[in-house]
Amino acid sequence: MPDLLIELFSEEIPARMQRGAADDLKKRMTDGLVEAGLTYAHAGTFTTPRRLVLAVEGLLDASPTVKEERKGPKVGAPDKAIEGFLRGAGVTRDALEERDTPKGAVYFATVTRQGRPAAEIVAEVLEQVIRTFPWPKSMRWGDGSLRWVRPLRSILCLMVREDGATVVPLDIDGIVAGDKTEGHRFMAPGQIAVRNFDDYAAQLKRAFVMLSHEERAEHIRADAENLAFAAGLDVVQDKGLLDEVAGLVEWPVVLMGEIDETYLDLPPEVLQTSMREHQKFLSVKNPKTGRIERFVTVANRETADNGATILAGNRKVLSARLSDAKFFWDNDLRVAKAGMDDWTTALERVTFHNKLGSQGERIARIAALAGELAAVTGADAGKAAVAAKLAKADLSSEMVYEFPELQGLMGRYYIEAAGQGADVAAVAQEHYSPLGPSDDVPTAPLSVTVALADKLDTLTGFWSIDEKPTGSKDPFALRRAALGVIRLILTNDLRLSLDRFFDSQLLRHEIHQMEEASAAEIAALEQVADQIAHHGVFGAAFDAVLAALSGKDVATGDGTVLGRVAGELPDRSVDLLAFFHDRLKVHLREQGIRHDIIDACIAMPGNDDLVLLVKRAEALAQVMGTEDGVNLLQGFKRANNILTQAEEADGVSYSFGADAKLAETEAEKALFVALDAAEAAIKPALAAEDFPAAMAAMAGLRGPVDAFFTEVQVNAENQILRRNRLNLLNQISDTCMRIADLTRIEG
Repeated sequence: MPDLLIELFSEEIPARMQRGAADDLKKRMTDGLVEAGLTYAHAGTFTTPRRLVLAVEGLLDASPTVKEERKGPKVGAPDKAIEGFLRGAGVTRDALEERDTPKGAVYFATVTRQGRPAAEIVAEVLEQVIRTFPWPKSMRWGDGSLRWVRPLRSILCLMVREDGATVVPLDIDGIVAGDKTEGHRFMAPGQIAVRNFDDYAAQLKRAFVMLSHEERAEHIRADAENLAFAAGLDVVQDKGLLDEVAGLVEWPVVLMGEIDETYLDLPPEVLQTSMREHQKFLSVKNPKTGRIERFVTVANRETADNGATILAGNRKVLSARLSDAKFFWDNDLRVAKAGMDDWTTALERVTFHNKLGSQGERIARIAALAGELAAVTGADAGKAAVAAKLAKADLSSEMVYEFPELQGLMGRYYIEAAGQGADVAAVAQEHYSPLGPSDDVPTAPLSVTVALADKLDTLTGFWSIDEKPTGSKDPFALRRAALGVIRLILTNDLRLSLDRFFDSQLLRHEIHQMEEASAAEIAALEQVADQIAHHGVFGAAFDAVLAALSGKDVATGDGTVLGRVAGELPDRSVDLLAFFHDRLKVHLREQGIRHDIIDACIAMPGNDDLVLLVKRAEALAQVMGTEDGVNLLQGFKRANNILTQAEEADGVSYSFGADAKLAETEAEKALFVALDAAEAAIKPALAAEDFPAAMAAMAGLRGPVDAFFTEVQVNAENQILRRNRLNLLNQISDTCMRIADLTRIEG
């Protein structure tokens, strides 16, 4: 079996595209070969800035000859139908065979596909892959029609056998496949003849090309750490940058340079970001002070002066970049020390969303909500409002304009420079978190408060304008925002009613968007927003304000502003809570809690208190993982089914309480006793939110319920006994349903 070696040699491929291109080359080539009948043992890819390489081991010499039987039209079908079948099958009419089937006589044809040499198939597949390669961006050059990410210079394509290698015949727009490649552009120019993959890799290494991306990255990491260690410093770990730099060079030469003293007092994050974004330099810090003091650059060649000239040029360019950063830093500090008012005012002219107003208006809403949330999070309400107003001020700074990824972090520096406490300053950086499922969750009360307010305002805002995620589309990252709220609440064990805050913030957005409302109507809705804090939810607050408005000139019926809000806002609040429940299901499923158990708990009162909901779900999941829990569930379902069927048949509800005096059997009497004992244990346990104790009391019913169904006939001929036993089944159902809606749990 031969091996296959392919190299597509071009001008420099952008580092960010190399990994994806290697994967595409492997998938498209191997899929095409297998589809044509050529199987293989193993395939691997390699990349450098100037080449994509695919090595395939154990390829078949030729595709096998295949015979297949095709079913055609019925005997007696129109000639055109038969002729079409003959053309598709590639056979003549005399090759058709008639066979009887349950649907009558039908033509069959045996089609033979002759095997083809591997080289012929490889050439065909490779040309198709090259001509249709899915580069994110591509270009044409010269007079040809071929497109590639950069001009494609040569194609190496070899079939390697034990007796030697042969070139696969291939010509694509004048680029003829051969057995030659090139070494390093500067250190070993010229062509290299190749015999097999091992020879290819060895010759490239001698020609100053490291074929493996991973080898180059490891070489850079090790050399950088050794240089830093020798100077008593540490390399700042940046895996993404290391991976990118490894895609920029074929022969990495690691050099360490010093940063001009003028810039050493810049925040380390500014230095690191500026060097990473503009120069692709790794940062080197002093472990004692945390300051960034040096940089590591990676050259693509060795030089006679050991990189001195390269370092000098890099330092000169770096100084120009850092002088800009220092200019931004000094200007921003002057604004910050003056109180940051210029920045917060500027945000009033920055649109957040055309329907949701400016960043300034959004910050005002977040500050108001943060003041309300402070009572729940344990933060100081005044500080929370101040922190919320300053948290996004750095969006107006020159530094964040230049480096948007530093937003929040620079705000922390600037707020401290403005004279605010460290806890207020920390909010600027931490209120964006958590950004993802693995991101750290803030725990400082002020940061938690503003983070919640920020995310809740975003969610309620987009819900108020009906811009919700659909399918895989979520342009405003609302799923991430909801998961952030969930993690903030659960991590910090916050007991809050989401309904209340949904209602108040949805109403604030409604008021902001109103154009047709009168001053009196807006004033009434603002009163409702204030009253929600006292009444808990929109409905009760709205009714209270209506009562106060009785006799005043404010219309409240259908078709009025207040009537429309009263009709629409509760539905939006319910829909948003359902969205949160869906996100919570995803979050808890990752922790091993089944979706049906979560549904059973969501169906219970208080489901907008996520901490309460999760405690209930965890306890129920634990019980349902035991034999007692599983068997009790079956008993409950049996009781519920019998009860439901009887109530439908009889047209009455058996919920009037069973009488223990009518119990005949010992199992029946024992169940009465067990239900009374369970009720006595469950009621105080639920009041204390001791769900494990409540679930344990419920699970203890397993034995008496099993015994009851084993020994007792519910639908007795005696109608008095039957009614009493049906009422007893209702008591079983009612006792279990006080803990969770067990009807939603899969049997």
